[in-house]
Amino acid sequence: VSDPRTKSLFLVAKPHQGITLLALYLMFVFKWGPKWMKNKPPFNLRKILMTYNVAQVLACAFIFIVGTRVTWGRKYRWVCEPVDFSDNEDALLIARLFYFYYLLKVVDLADTIFFVLRKKFNQVTFLHVYHHTGMVALIWGATTYYPGGHPTLIGIINSFVHVIMYTYYFLTVAVPSVKQVSGWKKHITQLQILQFLVTIIHMSTIVFKSDCAFPRWTAALFLPQNIFMLILFMDFYIKTYIKKQTAVVKPRVLNENGGKERETDDKIDKINNDGIFETSMKNRTWRTKGIART
Repeated sequence: VSDPRTKSLFLVAKPHQGITLLALYLMFVFKWGPKWMKNKPPFNLRKILMTYNVAQVLACAFIFIVGTRVTWGRKYRWVCEPVDFSDNEDALLIARLFYFYYLLKVVDLADTIFFVLRKKFNQVTFLHVYHHTGMVALIWGATTYYPGGHPTLIGIINSFVHVIMYTYYFLTVAVPSVKQVSGWKKHITQLQILQFLVTIIHMSTIVFKSDCAFPRWTAALFLPQNIFMLILFMDFYIKTYIKKQTAVVKPRVLNENGGKERETDDKIDKINNDGIFETSMKNRTWRTKGIART
């Protein structure tokens, strides 16, 4: 049964609306968008991205500040916080805050759309798309049935992380040299991993508290999703920041006159089976016909 305080709101308590929205998002990201952009130059979205990132910082900061004041700053119970379904001022404010947070997760889908329009297809990863899609689905359920209670802490922590993250995104667009500052992206990824650890521990507490008024079955939906996200983020972190990158050695090839050696940055993708590959190494010339061997 939907919460009567939120069920009449746009995109809430109507599964077909949320499913349609996510279906359109996925179709654009994986099919329509790449096909449309195939023969087009990438869009210059610098001003749009700057405005978007500033709006995200302000919206996330609002949720963090107001949410902290209404929950942590008052009578929030860290181990088990039930939902207040009454119409008192604080309960209604938390329900509205949940809805605002849900709409913000819908707006977050624009991140991927901007990647497609800028032809940054390498950033449209499984981790990215799964995270955005899963967040919309989970927060839809929370806003529809339990807008408040124990998961409130999770939205507040996530909003704090997003304030830092979108501030960084804004700076990379406004001042591109920020990208060269080592450590920023690494520390943001570490913060995201820490976020998932804290939220997993927080939601696990209701599993072990038998008399908790907040429904324990919700952990069966939340925990697998967030444990999977933690694994994906840790895998990304290990591959990006821990494992050593394979060194790339520049080949030295003969110039057109066949005498002097020169360095080249050209990537040799394929060698024609009928061609001749010539290379010079320490004053020795090797010639191979047919399939080139290394």
